[in-house]
Amino acid sequence: MFTSATLEIMDAVVGWLLQPVIIGLLGLVTLALWEGGLAIGERSGGLRRLVAAGNPDALGRLATRRIDRADLIARVGPMLGLMGTLIPLGPGLAALGRGELDVLAQAVTVAFNTTVLGLLAGILGFLLGRLRRRWYDAAMNELEALGEEGLISAERALSEEKALRESARRQEQQADTGNPKPATVTGDAT
Repeated sequence: MFTSATLEIMDAVVGWLLQPVIIGLLGLVTLALWEGGLAIGERSGGLRRLVAAGNPDALGRLATRRIDRADLIARVGPMLGLMGTLIPLGPGLAALGRGELDVLAQAVTVAFNTTVLGLLAGILGFLLGRLRRRWYDAAMNELEALGEEGLISAERALSEEKALRESARRQEQQADTGNPKPATVTGDAT
C-alpha cells in the first residue's frame, strides 16, 4: 500500500511543520495579547471618540476588521495547537517502541505545551470577539439613535423656520390689507 519512501517523505514533511506551527502559535498568542490591549483602549475611550466623530461607515469598517481578527485568532489558535500536539507524538511513540523515554518525554512536553498555547489563543480570541461584538453593536445603536435624534431636531428646526416664514408672510399681508396705500394722483389739478 505505502512504500517506505512515501512514508519517509511524509514523515519529513510533517516533521518540518512543527517549527512553523510553534512560531505561528507564539505569533497568535502575541497577536491576542496585542488585541487585548487594543480592546482595553477601545473600552476606555476609543469607542466614545468614534461615536462622537459620527461616522457610522468608519465605525462599521473598524468593527468588521477587529472582530474578524478576533475570530481568526479564536479559530486558528486551537487548530495550530492540535497540529502541535499531533506532530511530535508520532516520533515520540516511535521512540517509546525503541525504549528512548527521554525522546518520548520531550515529545509529550512539546505536545502539551502547544495544546495549551492553542487553547489560550482560542480563548482570548473568543472573548475578544464576543466583547467587541457587544461594544460595537452598542456604539452603532448609539450612533443610529444620535442620527435619528439629529434628524428629528433638524426636521423640527425646519418646521419652526417654515412656521416663522409663514407668520412673517401673514403679518406682511395683514399690514398690506390693513393700511391701504395712498392713491397716486394722476392728473392736473388746476
